[in-house]
Amino acid sequence: MDVWQHSASDLARMIAARQVAPSEVMASYLARIAAVNPGLNAIVSLRGADELMAEARAADDATPGGWLHGMPFAVKDLCATKGLRTTWGSTLLKDFVPVKDDLLAARMRGAGAIFIGKTNSPEWGHGSNTFNPVFGPTRNPYDQTRTPGGSSGGAAAALAARLLPVADGSDMMGSLRNPAAFCNIYGFRPSWGLVPADADGDTHLATLSTEGPMGRTIEDIANLLQVQAGPNPEVPFDRPAGDYVAALQAASLKGKRIAWAADWGGAYAMEPGILDLCQAALRQMEEMGAIVEPIAPPFPAEKLWQSWVTLRAMLNANGFRALYNDPAKRAQIKPETIWEIEQGLNLSAQAVYEASVIRSTYYAHMARLFRTYDAFALPTAQVWPFPGEWRWPQSIGDRQMDTYHRWMEVVIPAGLIGLPTLSVPVGFGANGLPMGMQLAGPVGADAAVLAMGQAWHEATDWPGQRPPRL
Repeated sequence: MDVWQHSASDLARMIAARQVAPSEVMASYLARIAAVNPGLNAIVSLRGADELMAEARAADDATPGGWLHGMPFAVKDLCATKGLRTTWGSTLLKDFVPVKDDLLAARMRGAGAIFIGKTNSPEWGHGSNTFNPVFGPTRNPYDQTRTPGGSSGGAAAALAARLLPVADGSDMMGSLRNPAAFCNIYGFRPSWGLVPADADGDTHLATLSTEGPMGRTIEDIANLLQVQAGPNPEVPFDRPAGDYVAALQAASLKGKRIAWAADWGGAYAMEPGILDLCQAALRQMEEMGAIVEPIAPPFPAEKLWQSWVTLRAMLNANGFRALYNDPAKRAQIKPETIWEIEQGLNLSAQAVYEASVIRSTYYAHMARLFRTYDAFALPTAQVWPFPGEWRWPQSIGDRQMDTYHRWMEVVIPAGLIGLPTLSVPVGFGANGLPMGMQLAGPVGADAAVLAMGQAWHEATDWPGQRPPRL
């Protein structure tokens, strides 16, 4: 087996046991990237091979200082990396080289990762189709005419294509989950606060987005989460980390009660075949001992949407206000980001308060639901991976999409209130394209959700059973 075919966890064990050297790992991945990445454009700002091999050889003789010791790693291009170009997909920052790491990058570098480059992202992370004016589009390894999703689309495509052993991502509106579904891998959105933000700007109100792990195995997800999680005393809402790897030993679906929310009572339009694939997966979970019960919509979808777009617009309008107020810079911002900003410029305090009340009421309602259920399930996406030249799907069936992100509304029920949510692969449609399903648990139940995912992985291993043909 080629080195690049191993899981990250297997590589970590092999490196620690000196069965393989970091320089061998680096050489194998660089050869794989040279052969495959030009057709996908998943990894960008790739560093020179000589420099990377020198760092890997230095790691050969060093004592492993963390789980990622000597492993090649490409950080999502929305996360600042010291000495390595970070663009956020914007021409405004196409040559920007940070002088320090963001906290997430610092933790992964501190665990021994060798940063080889960045993974491509949509401009400013807006939209679940990975393209930008700096690097162009990323393509789906399962069909290179189609999108890998986003905003962690470069990471998902690189993982599926075996260009990286494991990857980081971030998720406000499904950005760890949607590309995982589109690329037949796992994406985990942790409980909000478990992977802390940097102490920059607002850290009290900005509680919609989080960073987290992506992988081809749940063990890799758990190991990377161990690296990423843990308090940052400079920001509020600390959440203690657990032993997520040890929790996988209790992997089982037996007796687990799963509420199947389907299309939220018809509120979320779905392309044909997606619900069928998820329901087939749930039947298999029942065979594994789970108790699956269809439920009525737990909360009005339009209320969730109202809360979501209001709070998101408030954050974007103020976060991007300085760029927007400069006409020359505004001209270089994508239309979807302009729309986000303008939605929030004239928001009243009352509108933001009402949105927060909806969110609070929904949180309490779901806390009561979790007294009965261990998790609730939803499709990860409402559409199959779509043609890469589309900016976004304009319709689902005969239902027109009224915003650039309405077609991915199904990720909001978990994301709005920061639930730990795992996108698991559930197979392929008649079109040959992959799909995923979300398993969301109560806040703080990250280990339990990952243990359910591990049971599913042991029974199916979709990433291993059906890799892309490249």
